[in-house]
Amino acid sequence: MGEKLPQVQGDPQLRRDTLSRPVRTLRAKMVLLGSSGVGKSSLALRFCKDEFRNTSPTVGCAYLTQVMHLSDVTLRFEIWDTAGEEKYHSVTPLYYRGAHAALLVYDVSKRDTFIRAQVWLRELEKQYVAGSTVLWLVGNKGDLAQHRQVSVQEGQSLANDRGLLFTETSALSGDQVDKLLLAVAHRVYECVGAQQGGLSEWQETPHVDLRRRNHLFASCCKVGP
Repeated sequence: MGEKLPQVQGDPQLRRDTLSRPVRTLRAKMVLLGSSGVGKSSLALRFCKDEFRNTSPTVGCAYLTQVMHLSDVTLRFEIWDTAGEEKYHSVTPLYYRGAHAALLVYDVSKRDTFIRAQVWLRELEKQYVAGSTVLWLVGNKGDLAQHRQVSVQEGQSLANDRGLLFTETSALSGDQVDKLLLAVAHRVYECVGAQQGGLSEWQETPHVDLRRRNHLFASCCKVGP
């Protein structure tokens, strides 16, 4: 379904959890843009939990995280799922500024969402610096191919004309979703991470056991026998 995803170097495998983590963990911001109802929240849920469930329209923005282990580095994606309703349009730029990856999502069974994705693209092009953001056009709901209003060729043609990467997915079945996330991770690391100051290192906040801390404090300060 859709065009074949770009090849990545080596023989990468999607590993959601592993005991042997690479030394460095880099932060990468991803934003999902598109009309309401195209499946952005469902894609984000597939990315992070590999499950599908019916979701209500996003209010403002939803935030999720997913860790991707590549051959020599770990990317910690901070995924911003933006609301597609028109009333939230004015605040959306607050969420996608500084994004290292932007996924422009449309519904292959609804032509108006494909047109709307091009509006989002024009808005995004006003904000990002060339080379600093990986732009990906995503035709979602490929499982509704029998109701298709946007052909694979149209999606690929738009991507070629505007310098985007392109694929079709189905958040419902999970088809191409893991491959898409892995390909985005490689592209972000290769194109953005290679730049000076492109990706910052993520430092895990030390966990403090407050119960133990209070116990030690009480013990060292005890007065009397």
